[in-house]
Amino acid sequence: MFESAELGHRIEKDVWEREVPALREALLDAQYDLVAAKKFPVVLLIAGVDGAGKSAVVATLNEWMDPRHIQTHGFDDPSEEELERPYMWRYWRALPPKGKVGIMDGSWYSWPILQRANGKIGNDRLDHDMELVRRFEQMLIDEGALVLKFWMHLSKDAQKRRLKKLEGDPKTRWRVTDRDWRHFKLYDTFREVSERALRHTSTGQAPWIVVEATDARYQKLTVGKILLEQLRARLDNPAPRAISVQAPPSITSIDGVNLLQRMDLTKKLDKAQYEKELEAFQGELALLTRHKNFRKHNVVCVFEGVDAAGKGGGIRRITQAIDARMCRIVPIAAPTEEERAQPYLWRFWRHLPVRGKVEIFDRSWYGRVLVERVEGFCSEADWMRAYGEINDFEAQMAQSGTILLKFWLAISKEEQLRRFEERQTTRFKRFKITDEDWRNREKWDTYETAICDMLERTSTEIAPWTLVESEDKFHGRIKILKTLCRRLEDAL
Repeated sequence: MFESAELGHRIEKDVWEREVPALREALLDAQYDLVAAKKFPVVLLIAGVDGAGKSAVVATLNEWMDPRHIQTHGFDDPSEEELERPYMWRYWRALPPKGKVGIMDGSWYSWPILQRANGKIGNDRLDHDMELVRRFEQMLIDEGALVLKFWMHLSKDAQKRRLKKLEGDPKTRWRVTDRDWRHFKLYDTFREVSERALRHTSTGQAPWIVVEATDARYQKLTVGKILLEQLRARLDNPAPRAISVQAPPSITSIDGVNLLQRMDLTKKLDKAQYEKELEAFQGELALLTRHKNFRKHNVVCVFEGVDAAGKGGGIRRITQAIDARMCRIVPIAAPTEEERAQPYLWRFWRHLPVRGKVEIFDRSWYGRVLVERVEGFCSEADWMRAYGEINDFEAQMAQSGTILLKFWLAISKEEQLRRFEERQTTRFKRFKITDEDWRNREKWDTYETAICDMLERTSTEIAPWTLVESEDKFHGRIKILKTLCRRLEDAL
């Protein structure tokens, strides 16, 4: 893969001076068209060997285009804050919105390649991480992003000459560190590992473009021309993305499994027993969150269920037992304009807690396969791929030490009607009932089909669903608390 980037390409000064002005003008025009359209983001990865001029390429792109519409991120080793969250968290936060260009100097490739080259992980783990990256990039593409990946390459001799030249000039000496020379000693290993990673992740929609970095003019012109070509092509010929704006007339189950009908909604708990168990489990929960090992984990609780199923009541019984400084509730409603400019999972990634904290999602990322599916807010291809993307998201949380609990609260259609009517006639509960609740009720059977498909496809060994019989609120609340306590007890 790297041999073609060791041919000694050069651009003479007169060619550079002749071509750069026209290229800059065309890049600016394309960038302003991108900003005006706000149809997709550009994710630009600048990677490669040490001393290959990556930072210079990034600086040149910021000079040639309007930097107000470019978000540039340089990634080094993960910080303590970043290490407390899933590995991909810091990259999700850096994604550009639609209409912007995001330049990544270093990226989600850097750390796995570095770890493998230093012998801290094996090829199996590298391949696993690269497969995760490949699926992540495919998600970005499916969400509409233009993903361009440039690898700046130098031969071993060229890299040595470049490092010595930089080190020998007082003005550039600071750019060469002991770490660069340590990496140079591992050049052959880095080359082998990098080629393995690039081959695994070079796809038809996001291929790696290996750029010879021996001559800075050739390098910069090559990147600029390819960026212009790909951006112009995408602007002039938008990728077709058929989005349904109307709910389909009917929804057919994918798997033909109805877990909800197997639930025993007659389970009850009398008030005296409820109050006794409530005190016991809330006390246990308070002690567990103060356990010395709790600081090694964080907790994410997802609450989903039909309208009026008691999500708010279940959440309150948790928060009553936990120090308010340790706990946060994230209510999820329709996405804001800022959130619609990003992949749908972005707004959930940004809320993931640090260790020692509890984050409670009142509704969640499952909206993509429920309300968005049923109401036709996304295409069939979008919600179908979301099952796998959600499973990846939750797997990354679990691998980083998150204790993830997902509760589905179930009630009967008759009980929902009773609660709706009670809310309408009780003045201090009227805010809980809206016209949308009544509209959703009319699609009970359709939603039930989507719910069962969701439960079947996203209840995994590391992130299982807990089905909560909430016809009786006392029973439902105690089951939630008991489940949370047992999971914490097992983890700690």
